[in-house]
Amino acid sequence: MPADVQAHPGHEPTVEQQLQHLRGLFADAPEVGRKAFENVLKEVSAQASQEPPPPVVSAGRAGSRLGKVSELTLLVPLAPGGAERLRAFLRLLNGNLDGANKVGTVHDMRFVFLDNDTRLLLATAYDGEWDAYIDDFIAKIPDYMDILSSSFEGWPGIHSPDAKDYFTRHQVTAEGWFVAEPDLTVADTRRLKRVGAAVDEFLDKVGE
Repeated sequence: MPADVQAHPGHEPTVEQQLQHLRGLFADAPEVGRKAFENVLKEVSAQASQEPPPPVVSAGRAGSRLGKVSELTLLVPLAPGGAERLRAFLRLLNGNLDGANKVGTVHDMRFVFLDNDTRLLLATAYDGEWDAYIDDFIAKIPDYMDILSSSFEGWPGIHSPDAKDYFTRHQVTAEGWFVAEPDLTVADTRRLKRVGAAVDEFLDKVGE
């Protein structure tokens, strides 16, 4: 951000300063971007002027957290033959990593092969702090972790003292993030699902 809108220590730039900075950045953007920015400028300005939503904070050693939910995004180089092994394993499971349910705090997890199978994007959302999340994988599904991660270049093994450092070296923290229900953990969601099913069953019996 240019010096004229840089916050002084303890002072954040005003909404108008930030908008002015954005106007300058979009002045030489592609036409489609300039038009879209002008179309939403009034709405964005109103949103920025309102009391802001809860901020994205640190998830611990790496990554971001919003409410009770955290994100982990890895970009890892793949070892020779690693993409073929990992893809075959994922296909055996029909692409559904249901075994992650054993951890109990995983909202979602996805594997995306990039750059002609030379790199992998692994992205996941989970409950709580980074270290506790990795500890759960080590304790509950270590063999699955080594099957998946042995496809990574230089993977030391899940029980190695260097395993966490390996993850942090390849983790990229999200700059922006949206969670529809940041205060609901996996356990909360499952509980509400059970309550909803019980209510539906009760209403069905009442209506008979």
